Amino acid sequence: MKKVTLSLMFFAMSLTVIPLPSIAGEASKGTITVTPEKQAKAEAILLRLTEIKNLDKTNLTSSEKKTLKKEVKALKKEMKENSRGVYLSVGAIIIIILLLILIL
Repeated sequence: MKKVTLSLMFFAMSLTVIPLPSIAGEASKGTITVTPEKQAKAEAILLRLTEIKNLDKTNLTSSEKKTLKKEVKALKKEMKENSRGVYLSVGAIIIIILLLILIL
């Protein structure tokens, strides 16, 4: 009976879990404010990414293509760093709940 109750509880929890930002201050406010500098930088990065995407790559040499790939990777990494959002997956939340149940 204990296993059935536990499995039903985990099933119900997996259906009701929504990924939430782990930053407590921003999560409690409900809104995330973005400074104008960060907004302008993000727009510049997106503009550069669209320029690279629309670029005709057939006339480029292999070294130029490699530099473009490196630039795209660097820009995407910078965008990830600026987003500051950390989300917990359903599996991670279930593991945390399991650990809390086992400890308590």
